[in-house]
Amino acid sequence: MPTRKKTKIVATLGPACSTREIINDMILAGVNVFRVNFSHADYTDVQEKIDIIRSLNDEFGYNTSILADLQGPKLRVGVMKEDVVVNKGDIITFTTAEDIPGTAQKVYMNYKSFPKDVNPGELVLLDDGKLMFEVLETNRVDEVVARVIQGGPLKSKKGVNLPNTNVSLPALTPKDIKDALFAIQNKVDWIALSFVRTSKDLEELQDLIAKNSDHKIPIIAKIEKPEAVENIDKIVAFCDGLMVARGDLGVEVPAHEVPLIQKKLVNRAKTARIPVIIATQMMETMITSLTPTRAEVNDVANSVMDGADAVMLSGETSVGNYPVQVIEKMTQIIEAVEDSSLIQVPQNTPQIRTKRFITKTICHHAALMANVIKAKAICTLTNSGYTAFQISAWRPSSHILVFTSNRRILTQMSLLWGVTSIFYDKFVSTDDTVDDVNQIAKEKGYVEKGDMLINLAAMPVVEKGMVNTLRVSEIME
Repeated sequence: MPTRKKTKIVATLGPACSTREIINDMILAGVNVFRVNFSHADYTDVQEKIDIIRSLNDEFGYNTSILADLQGPKLRVGVMKEDVVVNKGDIITFTTAEDIPGTAQKVYMNYKSFPKDVNPGELVLLDDGKLMFEVLETNRVDEVVARVIQGGPLKSKKGVNLPNTNVSLPALTPKDIKDALFAIQNKVDWIALSFVRTSKDLEELQDLIAKNSDHKIPIIAKIEKPEAVENIDKIVAFCDGLMVARGDLGVEVPAHEVPLIQKKLVNRAKTARIPVIIATQMMETMITSLTPTRAEVNDVANSVMDGADAVMLSGETSVGNYPVQVIEKMTQIIEAVEDSSLIQVPQNTPQIRTKRFITKTICHHAALMANVIKAKAICTLTNSGYTAFQISAWRPSSHILVFTSNRRILTQMSLLWGVTSIFYDKFVSTDDTVDDVNQIAKEKGYVEKGDMLINLAAMPVVEKGMVNTLRVSEIME
């Protein structure tokens, strides 16, 4: 069976993990969520991988989740004619008129309104900030002239970042809409939106999902722009999870500001009771090496200590040489630190009396009580997954076992810290249900005789209403 760590691992699919055997080994080593990166995705290939993951879930009773990651408005330069190197002080023209082969004097940029949006004095960063240009002039139609501030090799198709420019592109490009529809059709568990700037970006994706899916698919907002950090309160109200996308974020804002932003975003997600994923360069050296650096081990450990629900791997699993070993290593690090008493959760108790107030309060007290009475597990029955989100955010020291008859959320819950979901479709009287789920928890090895266990339920159980009951059981035999 897969490991029982509480912090989840998100692994990116790619050529390095294309066989059923490797994907299964990765799940056993600790992967909870597979990410499909639509920046580099071929539908036939993605379909194959989704089918493999689903068939492994069916065969072995896993609940591995699938996250579709949309590319968003990724700006890129065109293809270079030959090896191009630019030096400090050189003048270069970016053109949007036609996709010409690039030279040291002129390169194509795929972002049509670039000349209209950009202003003299603003920066243009290329290839994750390795190259830096300052805009000198723009004709507002199809050409921008810039001076090289930091030179180096100018490579084909490299990403462009505009940290000072107000980019007029929509967060959902035509490619994203097509990819999102493919993801919705495949009933993925989560959809992540790149380069989110405002809550409006998220509303567009919500509408697209609502029109094309009979089930709610939760959205993860990827935070990689300074505007998103500024608008975080609004964004949190419109999404179901956050991703701290440190790659582009570290280019858009000075890299030394990213560690504190990471801590603030994790804290913000925890007070909003939504999951947060920390991504980019976590175990980068393990793309080619069997051992991570001390700094990488520290980075993963610190992300867990910050309170992340999940840590994410990109190239390490999509194109790396050791897709299974990197997961094993990450699992080791997580297990070594995640139970530390140094990890603090912001204790802001539910205040606003919405219709969910009772449920929120019960979940909060269940987590507190579990720690006080040293309960081994909190068992909750849910149809929407709401209680799982709530309990998970309080980070109790017990396991969180979520029983549901809703197959769609069985896999969705796999992203949440500490949550194990179990399919359960017998809804009889409360007493029988409690005895039943306690028995299952015992059979699965989460509790044994003499252990305390907390049950949350909506009474009467048959109506599948909101949680209104907290009950403490002791496993008798």
